[in-house]
Amino acid sequence: MALVFRSIDEAQPGPKLAGLFAEYWPAYRKWWAQEGYSARPTYRECLRALQQHMPEILPLYEEVVELVGGSDSQARFLSFYCPPKYLSGCSQAIWRGKTPFLVRNYDYHPKTFDAALLKTCWDGRGVIGMSDGVLGLLDGINDTGLTVSLTFGGRREVGDGFGVPLILRYVLQTCETTAEAVDCLCRIPCHMSYNVTILDAKYNHSTVYLAPDRHPQISDLPVATNHQGHVEWSTHARFTATVERERFLLNRLNQHPESEKRFIDAFLRPPLYSTAFKSGFGTLYTAIYRPAKKQLQLRWPGANWDLSFDSFNEDELSLLLPENPEPAV
Repeated sequence: MALVFRSIDEAQPGPKLAGLFAEYWPAYRKWWAQEGYSARPTYRECLRALQQHMPEILPLYEEVVELVGGSDSQARFLSFYCPPKYLSGCSQAIWRGKTPFLVRNYDYHPKTFDAALLKTCWDGRGVIGMSDGVLGLLDGINDTGLTVSLTFGGRREVGDGFGVPLILRYVLQTCETTAEAVDCLCRIPCHMSYNVTILDAKYNHSTVYLAPDRHPQISDLPVATNHQGHVEWSTHARFTATVERERFLLNRLNQHPESEKRFIDAFLRPPLYSTAFKSGFGTLYTAIYRPAKKQLQLRWPGANWDLSFDSFNEDELSLLLPENPEPAV
């Protein structure tokens, strides 16, 4: 299976963004409407939720909706309000050496992945991040150095709230510090359980455990995998080896501290790197975010991209994923 990654530079919403959406809209729509259109909130409900919880990005939301076609279903989808449930793997950690950075693996199904790194300057705020549903982000950095990244929280509960990728976009559009990001994450409802790790240019960091059925919890652990303090979904935990990955990372950070290169390289090998692509938990990329320098690197076995706000080239990279992947653990 081949996967083509793209880096896209478009300061304001325009033809490149519209083209990306048009390419993926059939798949987006099939996923979003899998339980029927009536299972998703109405446009009025979506608009009301955005007005209440993220009013700052309403003009941007409306601009993008019109750009991509302006239909009712497109507008409801792009609000990210109460979407269908979705699960992922992922590991992320903050290396707390002389110049801390955030490194993460994104584990998900390659057929439901934008594979597009976007550089934007919407509303005057520079953001570079991995696209999810065009408006949402899986991880990213803004022009103040604030960095965010998500992992699935390992719980089955679903509630009223937003899909976490739009929440990450909102944080990077409106916040500059870890403290500001934590405040946002604690007040915006999230429809499932996710762990969001934050690192700013002054090296302040936190991980916020989001959930639809309880108050957010704040952790100072430098590691997040796919549970929230303790395992609550044992089947998922075993399949994704979330506890083993957490212990592995904490051991590398605390008991056997090593160079940053060796630490990053560990994300490209088991137990952190997964080849369970057909099961939807293969590692699609490794990202390294350096807030102080406002730089990032994307890595894959045998390839890497180095990017920053000052040096961002549009490019494509075709990767061949294993045809017969091994289990995740």
